[in-house]
Amino acid sequence: MNQHVRTILVWGVIFIAVVAIIKLISGRSEIAQQMTQTEIITRVEKGEIRSVTITGDGFGYEITGRDKNDQPFAVYLVKDETLPARLQENGVQVEARKPQDASLWLTLVGWAPLLLLVAVWIFFMRQMQTGGNKALSFGKSRAKLLTPQSKKITFKDVAGCEEAKTELQEIIEFLREPQKFQRLGGKIPKGLLLMGPPGTGKTLLARAIAGEANVPFFSISGSDFVEMFVGVGASRVRDLFEQGKKNAPCIVFIDEIDAVGRHRGAGLGGGHDEREQTLNQLLVEMDGFESNDGVILIAATNRPDVLDPALLRPGRFDRRVTVGRPDVRGREQILEVHCRNKPIGDVDLSLIARGTPGFSGADLANLVNEAALYAARMGKSVIEQKDFEIAKDKVLMGVERRSLIISEEEKRNTAYHEAGHALVAFLEPNADPLHKVTIIPRGMALGLTQQLPVDDRHTYSMDYLEATLSVLMGGRAAEELFMRHLTTGAGNDIERATDMARKMVCEWGMSEELGPVTFGKVEEQIFLGREIAQHRDYSERTAIRIDDEVRRIVGSAYERAKAVLEENRDALIRIAEALLEREVLDAEEIRHLVEVGPLPAVDTPPAGETPAEAPADTARAAARERTADDKEPRIGGPAIEQPS
Repeated sequence: MNQHVRTILVWGVIFIAVVAIIKLISGRSEIAQQMTQTEIITRVEKGEIRSVTITGDGFGYEITGRDKNDQPFAVYLVKDETLPARLQENGVQVEARKPQDASLWLTLVGWAPLLLLVAVWIFFMRQMQTGGNKALSFGKSRAKLLTPQSKKITFKDVAGCEEAKTELQEIIEFLREPQKFQRLGGKIPKGLLLMGPPGTGKTLLARAIAGEANVPFFSISGSDFVEMFVGVGASRVRDLFEQGKKNAPCIVFIDEIDAVGRHRGAGLGGGHDEREQTLNQLLVEMDGFESNDGVILIAATNRPDVLDPALLRPGRFDRRVTVGRPDVRGREQILEVHCRNKPIGDVDLSLIARGTPGFSGADLANLVNEAALYAARMGKSVIEQKDFEIAKDKVLMGVERRSLIISEEEKRNTAYHEAGHALVAFLEPNADPLHKVTIIPRGMALGLTQQLPVDDRHTYSMDYLEATLSVLMGGRAAEELFMRHLTTGAGNDIERATDMARKMVCEWGMSEELGPVTFGKVEEQIFLGREIAQHRDYSERTAIRIDDEVRRIVGSAYERAKAVLEENRDALIRIAEALLEREVLDAEEIRHLVEVGPLPAVDTPPAGETPAEAPADTARAAARERTADDKEPRIGGPAIEQPS
C-alpha cells in the first residue's frame, strides 16, 4: 500500500475516534438535572414526565428521559421494581434497554485514550522508519545508490581539470572494456584519491564518473561511518563493501574521507576509539585476505596530510590525483560551463578569466551567479560585462557600505592612504599592475587598492616580493608624509608585510645576512587539528638575528615607499583629490593623473589630447607600458585593505 494512503488511513481512524468521544461526551453533558426516586414519582403523578428510558438488570437500573418542557433528567440506582409499571399507568412512554447497549459505549469511552495513544505511536514509528532510522539498522551502510533515472552529470559539465579527467576516464574505460587492459596483464586500480583545495571540483568529478560509467555508483560521506555506538562504523564499512560485491563491478565514492582516515595513535583516545576501528575495517576491506575484485573506491579530501600512511600505500589507494585551482584557460572553460544556460550578452569571458587569478571552480560559479542576480535586480534581459565587473568587485572586495557615516577627516586620510598604495603600485616596475583604487567602504575596509597580475604566478622572485612590500607600506608612508600623523588604518598592511618578510627569512632563505637556511619547523597534532606550536630548532642568538633581519626588510620597503612618494608629491596629491571627488579610479585614470595632470571635468578626455612624454626613468617607463595595456577594466588580484 502506498505510504500516503497509509498515512491518510491512520489519520482517518484518529479523527473518527476523536469525533466519537466528543459526541458521546457532549451527549451525556445534555443531562442537566438529577432526580431522586421520590421526586420522579411525584412528577409522574403530576403528569410532568413525557418519556423515559429504563436501562438495567436485577441489581438496579437507571432512568433517563425528558419532561413536558423537553428538559433531560436522570435517576440512577433505582431499586423499586414497581416504578416502571406506575410510569406506564400514568401515560409515560417507557422504553426498556439492555444494559449491554450502554456498556458498549462505556467500554469505548474507557479504551478510547489508549487506542488513540497506540495509533499515534504507530504513526510516528512508521514515519521514523521511512526516514532511515529503522530499529536495529545502525550497522547498515547509508550509501546512496545512484539510479539511471537521476540527473546525470558528465565530463562535459566539468572543466578546468583536464589531467584529473584523463585519470578518471581511464578508470571508466577499464570498467567498460576490462579485456583491453587485462590482455597485457594490467590490473584495475583498487582506489583513487582526489586531493585539492576546497571548491576545485572533487565531488563534481565523482558525480561525473557516475554519469559516465554504466555501472552501479555508491556515494557516502566519511562522517556517515561515525556513530556514538561502538562498532557501528566498522559494521557500516563491512555492509558497504558487501553491497559493492553484490553489484560488482561498481564504484564506491567516499567524500571527505579524512573524517575516518586520520592517523592512528595520534589522538587522545588511544588505539581503541570508534574512529580507529572504522579505519582498521576500511583498510582490511580495501586490501585484506578477501578479494574485492570489481569494487573501485574513489575518495576525496582537502587534507591529504592527515591521512594514515597505511591508507595511502599502493594496493589501497593506487593513484592520487591532484585537483588544483584552474589556470587562465581552465577558468575560461569553467565560466563557459556556468554561462551555458544563461542569457549572456556581449561578454568577454577571457577577460574575466584573466582577471580572476586564484579563483576555484566554486568561486567562479558564485561569480556567475552574483552577476545573474545583479542583472535580474536591475531588470535586464541579458547578463552584460558590467554585471560581471560589479559581481567581481563584490566577491573580491565585499559589498559597498555607502550607508557608513565617515567624517571628512577620516575620508581625507583614507584618500591619501589609498593614493599612497596606488602611486607606489603604479611606479614599481616589479609589482603587479594597478587595476583600481576606491575609498568606498567595502566589507571591513574603508578603502581598497586592487592590483591585477598579468599571469598566474607559481613562484615569486625576490624583486617581486620587495616591490609588494613597498606597495603594502605605501599607505602608511603617505599618512606620515602628507597627513602628519599615524593611524590604525595601516594595521593590516603592516601585519601582512611583517608576515611576508618573516617567510622570506625563515622559509625562503632570502636573507642576505642569514643565507639560504630554513628556521623553525611547524609541529602539528593531526588528530587535535591545526598547528599548536612551532618547534624552535635555532638558538636565542639566531632568533634575535631573525627579528633584526625582518625589521630591516620591512624598514627598507618603508623607506623605499617614502622615497617614491616624496619624489612624486604632486602626483599623489592629484590622486588623493581625485579620489575625494570621484571615489573610484581605474588604472587609466591613475596613469593620466601621474603623467598628464588633473582629470578633465568630463569622463572622456577631449579629442586630440595626447599624454605627456614619459620620464626618462626606466622603472616608470616599464610601469606605464604595462598599465597602458590594461585599459579594459579587469577584476582580481590581491587587495590591499585599510580595515575600519
